[in-house]
Amino acid sequence: MSVEAWLWRFPSALMAWRNLGRNRARTALAALGIVIGVVAIASLGMAGASIQYSTNQELGGLANQVTVTAGEDNPEPALTESQVRNIERLVADADVIAQKTGTTTIDADGEPERVSVTGLTQAGALYDAQAGEVPDRLRSGALVSSTVADEFGLEIGDPIEYDGQLYRIRGILEPQQGFGGGASVVLPVSALADQEYYSTVTIVAEDGAAAEAVANRVERGMNGREEIVSVTTLAAVQESIDSLTNTLNLALIGIGSISLVVAAVSILNVMLMSTIERRGEIGVLRAVGIRRGEVLRMILTEAGLLGVIGGAVGAVVALGVGLLLNQVLFNDPTLVFEWASMQYLVFGFAFAVVASLLSGLYPAWKAANERPVETLRG
Repeated sequence: MSVEAWLWRFPSALMAWRNLGRNRARTALAALGIVIGVVAIASLGMAGASIQYSTNQELGGLANQVTVTAGEDNPEPALTESQVRNIERLVADADVIAQKTGTTTIDADGEPERVSVTGLTQAGALYDAQAGEVPDRLRSGALVSSTVADEFGLEIGDPIEYDGQLYRIRGILEPQQGFGGGASVVLPVSALADQEYYSTVTIVAEDGAAAEAVANRVERGMNGREEIVSVTTLAAVQESIDSLTNTLNLALIGIGSISLVVAAVSILNVMLMSTIERRGEIGVLRAVGIRRGEVLRMILTEAGLLGVIGGAVGAVVALGVGLLLNQVLFNDPTLVFEWASMQYLVFGFAFAVVASLLSGLYPAWKAANERPVETLRG
């Protein structure tokens, strides 16, 4: 079914469609401006959504974690066994992972190189495996970061030596996993039994809000007038970053909206020119009994059709841009269909239609309110 066949029931829309077809080059240029504006708004909005998604992915494993270290007023250089037990007593609804740190050497082409070592038991609460396994409770074997594995050519089953004892690699860790993500080699805490103190205690809560509550509980329970322990959580940091990315998103959309405003001015010019060129025709229509409201609807429909056509084409092009963007950044183009991205397609299309209708208001009002006699005289 052709467009005209579908529009014959709506005389104003049919006349508007035919009028747009009279000067196709001018109509195409006006629609192109709308297309560019929608693509700019939607693409920049989706880019901002991708930045926010990437930030949340990077910090998602940190927002629910609390790290506890020795405070300025702690009489010991690091956390003692009794202090760790006090923290465990205060935190009964979250995983408490006490960690000791040290260093060891790994041969790289015959040259020994020092790497950091973290000793702990509850490895499964902090790490995920890229290869091999990460047991919930690490009592034997070793885990190595993917960076160390790649640098030294280490594989599952290879030995790691620490303090004269060999530990077979059980798992290679995913990068950037929580506060302990910087560990090169992870061993059972028993491997560092010669160390008296714990360098860090990491608490893994259910979510950011729970992490904040745990942090407050530990501070109240461990610190009085003195800072025995220092408690840090990234939940507040993530909220600040979310606020920053939202502001960045609004700024990007504002930049994209400028092009759509320019397109709206172009539509205003097209509508004015079209109204002036058809001044005599509109006068005849008014003389034979066409009411002002009908003329007003006809001109506004022309502007609206420009917005709908340009907005639809722009949304399709922007969707393609979003698919490509998410494929390049995350190797998953389907992320564009998440509402966080799709909302900008809807917003861009709606903005295009509204801007077009607003641009057509003055030409429509001008055409509808001219006296038929004056328009027929020219």
